[in-house]
Parts: sequence; C-alpha cells; structure tokens
Amino acid sequence: MNYLKMADKQRILALLELGWSYRRIQRETGINRKTVARYDPRWQSKCAKVSTGPTANVPGVSTGPTANAPRVSTGSQSACEPYRHIIEAFVAKGLTAQRIWQDLKEDYHFNHEYASVKRFVRGIKRHRPEVAAVMEHPPGDEAQVDFFRAPVTLDPESGRWRRPWIFRMILSCCGHSYEESMWRQDKVSFIRAHENAFLDFAGVPRVVRLDNLKAGVARACLYDPDISELYAAFAKHWGFVPLPCRPRHPHEQGVVERGGGYLKSNALKGRRFDSLEELDAFLKRWNRTVARVRIHGTTRKQVYTHFLEVEKPALKPVPLERFSLFEIGTRRVHLDGYIEVDRAFYTVPHHLLGEEVRTYWDDRLVRIYHQGQCVGVYTKAPPGTFRSMDEHRPAHKPARQQAYQENLLAKSEHIGRQAHSWAKAAIEERDVRAYRLLQGMIALTRKYPKESVDWACGIALERRLFRYKPLRRLVEQAAARAPAQLPLIQSHEIIRELSEYAKEVKA
Repeated sequence: MNYLKMADKQRILALLELGWSYRRIQRETGINRKTVARYDPRWQSKCAKVSTGPTANVPGVSTGPTANAPRVSTGSQSACEPYRHIIEAFVAKGLTAQRIWQDLKEDYHFNHEYASVKRFVRGIKRHRPEVAAVMEHPPGDEAQVDFFRAPVTLDPESGRWRRPWIFRMILSCCGHSYEESMWRQDKVSFIRAHENAFLDFAGVPRVVRLDNLKAGVARACLYDPDISELYAAFAKHWGFVPLPCRPRHPHEQGVVERGGGYLKSNALKGRRFDSLEELDAFLKRWNRTVARVRIHGTTRKQVYTHFLEVEKPALKPVPLERFSLFEIGTRRVHLDGYIEVDRAFYTVPHHLLGEEVRTYWDDRLVRIYHQGQCVGVYTKAPPGTFRSMDEHRPAHKPARQQAYQENLLAKSEHIGRQAHSWAKAAIEERDVRAYRLLQGMIALTRKYPKESVDWACGIALERRLFRYKPLRRLVEQAAARAPAQLPLIQSHEIIRELSEYAKEVKA
C-alpha cells in the first residue's frame, strides 16, 4: 500500500475541507481519487465515546461556539446538492444539463464545472423514470420485420463455418411469426422472404414496420425516409404500406426485437447446423411445436389460436400472382447510342447521347425511361448481343447493314437513274466492299454536277468499271465537256432599271 507524503496529505485534507470533489482533486493534484478517498476524514474510524456527561475535559471534542455548527460538505457530496430543488425544477421543464449549468452560473453564481451538473442531472433522471408509451395493435394492422444472426452453419461453397441471417416477420397483435434463413441481406432474398411470410399467414397486414436496412430503405431520414423503388413496387403489388423506423430508435420495433431475443434464447442458443436447409427445417419445426403453441405473455392466449380466431380474418387477401422481381439501375447513353444491361446492349433515341436513363429489367423484358417517359421496351437479349430500333438512329447512320445499304441506294437514285443502276451493280459485284465506293460516288456530287456523275456512272456500267479512280476520271471528262456556265451580271441592255418598276407601282 502506498502512503502519501505529509505535504500531499495536508493538501488533500485542505481541499476536502473546501468541499472539492474527488474528481476535481484528482485533476488538480494528479493523485488518484481512490487514494483521496482513503484520506477522507469522513470514512476514517471515530473514537469511542467514554462518557455521556459533560464534555469539558474530553480531548478532541470542541466546546466552543462552533460545536453545533453544520459540517462542511466533503468530497462525497456533489457541488450541486445545495441547488437540488432548483435543478429538479429545471429537469421537470425538460431543460438540458448544458442549459441548467448556464442558468446556474448566470442566476445563482454557480462556480463549478459543467461535468458536475451533468452527473447530477443524470442521477435525477435515473431516479425519475418516465412512463413508457405502449402501442396497441389492432388485428391485421401491423407486422414487424428484422434480421438476426443465426448460429454457426456450414457453408457448402466455401467449406467454412459461417453465421447466416434469419429473417423474422411477426404479427404485432397475436405474436405469430415466420422465420427464414439466408446468407445475405440482398433485395431479392428480402422480398422473397416477405412473400413466403404472407403466404404462410394466408394474408397481408396493412402496415409492415421495418428497420432502415438497404434492401428496403434507400435513404434513412428522421422525418422523410426514401423507400427503394423495388420495395415500393413490391409493397404496392401486395397491398401494404412500408413504414421505416426512426434511426437509432429500436423501441419502435419492440415486438420483433423482443421476439428476436426469444428466438435466440429459446431456439438457437448453443446449436450449430450442417447446412442452411437443416437450419430452415429446424426453424419450421420449432415454430410449429414451440412458438405457436405457447401462451403469449401479453395476451395470455395461445399464439396460434389467437391468430386463427382474431388476426387471420382481419388480414388482406393474398394477390393471385406473385410479384415479378426486376432490377433497377441508372445508365449513361454511350456515344454509339447504346446502353449496357447485363452485358447486352440496347439503343435509345439518338438525341439522348450522354444523358442518364433509368432502366428496369427482369428475366423477360428491359424497359428504358427518361424523365418518367418510356423510350424503349425490348425483350431480354443474351450477353454480347445487340437490340435496336430503327427510329432510334439518325437516318444517315442506320445501325444495321441492310438499312445502311438501302440508305446509300436511295441517295444514288436521287442523283440519277444511271447512278442508281451502277450502284446496284457495284453491290452485286463487290458486296459490302462496295459501300465505301458508293460513298465516294455520292461525294463527287459536292464538286461536280449531278448530271456529270450520272453520265459517268452510265459509261462505267457499260464498261463494268466498279472502282473509284476510273469513275472519277469519267466524271472529270463529263464536267469538262459541259458548256461553261455564264457569269451572272447586274446590268444589261435588255434588263430594265429598278426605278422603272417603282414608277409603275406608283401609277
């Protein structure tokens, strides 16, 4: 046991006489507060009384005018104790410890630290518990869902022991529940577990209260949380309202939280399973033989009997068809006019290049939306393949080879009959290699008259010339033989002046 030096001991005693707390003495002196408590005179043994008579000659007993004076508060008493009734009144008004400390300093000249007030307020609240609100749940009104960790289970893929998740939905009125195990908390497993629970209940509650997990809530918020699009569509199909709990408020899911504790302590504690299927089979057997036949602690009725008599008739009917699962994503339109979905490619209107579109797809269809309007619906394509619509492409840039060929032939027909015939013959002669040749023939019209190009194509067709250089020479020859075009002039003897036209208009 360590003993303090006399100077440190006298210093501690002096500070205790001033009413300092152990924590404050520790901060000022660096001596542990437990050591300070050992030197507190209040906790040291007192001398036995040897006489009940006058105390004039008894050593150690004061007979002066301060004999009956109140003792100075020691370190065990809080500095806030003299202000107890004031602080209690502030706490009753709902003021925070910070606000109470500020008011005490300003109005009552309180010169102690905020930590002292905070501890004192915490003690007052601990001894003044508030009445807990109890939510009543009418039959068929609400179900609560949550995930719990399962015991270690063998994963056949990795050969390792892992702890899967257990999805649990419990009806708030009667306490009847459904359990299902899964390796991941993904959206597909989450939604399919909902469906299995509704089918097991043979009905749908009006509200499903859930935690803020990503499978159901896209953005958690205290006042306005966002439900994920997929879960919102699922809720609309099955006819219930999803209600996320407030963040960090687990008591709002008190039914399923308490039920989860019952599940872990009664069914799962101390067990392990060789497969997920074995765990599922055990959960179903436990629910059938233990959970549903127990007497509920609140209703004092058998759970399954209460469900059949009261809760089940109040549930909504199950839809005729199950929900068609789909996936949702945002895609940016590539410069070639395609978007990629599951490694397949689909066109969108060419004016949306670089824009973002919302895509919904399942095993059968792919739907594309831009600003809430549908811009394309396709059957699901295998990976590495393309789906396109002719109206999505510019007229001069078709996506398919046949359409591109037809576009070139249409332009050659616009040049002339002979150019059109030469273009068709060139395609028959050179197949797809003729496409660039036709582009060159069409480009000649930018420099030479169409009549010259059409005449040259007629000569090239007679001689079976299907190359670009011979065609260009023929076009140059035709342009050279054509009569020179007369220049435009502004005045001539047969052209009347504009002033004469103005006179006739005035007359």
